[in-house]
Amino acid sequence: MAFTQKPLPYAENALEPNIDAQTMNIHFNKHHVAYITNLNAALAGTEAENDSIEDICKNIVKFPVAVRNNGGGHFNHTFFWKIMTPNGGGIPTGEVAAAIDKAFGSFDKFKEEFSKAATTRFGSGWAWLCVKQGGEVAVCSTANQDNPLMEIDGAKCGTPILALDVWEHAYYLKYQNKRVDYVAAFFNVINWNKVAELYAKGK
Repeated sequence: MAFTQKPLPYAENALEPNIDAQTMNIHFNKHHVAYITNLNAALAGTEAENDSIEDICKNIVKFPVAVRNNGGGHFNHTFFWKIMTPNGGGIPTGEVAAAIDKAFGSFDKFKEEFSKAATTRFGSGWAWLCVKQGGEVAVCSTANQDNPLMEIDGAKCGTPILALDVWEHAYYLKYQNKRVDYVAAFFNVINWNKVAELYAKGK
């Protein structure tokens, strides 16, 4: 089965003013679609053609670079869309809030560490909040379309529960070179209910 793209769970303009509709349109309909098209082409006729995207990422060392780049691109973007929501943001509650406080000391300190991971990622990549077995959370960042499911250096912080795309295509139309402003705006659209759901499954 070829990989396909699920519809956005909200309208393209629903995250404004934090993420503008034009960026969302291009990001979703051009960039993400290209990753899927190229991934399907790279896997065509192979035994991995029917594997899940999660299994492909977890076994990425077995695959050529085209699968790593485009498989990562597909997983990362699919993940990214679902952890944002209109009228999101605020402060998490429950178990995930407790885990954040335990790991970082406070929600504000977590924001500082996550923002640092996003703003200091050189070139293109992602910032992540991950959960380890037992419930401990950690922040990490990855280059290009790598992610924490992959067996690569710097990406073994656990199962991802939150992600931020810091490729320039994710923010440049609205924020130009002001990545710091984009990262700050992202906190206004985080779907903490989804993050909590992923935390409960991942721990």
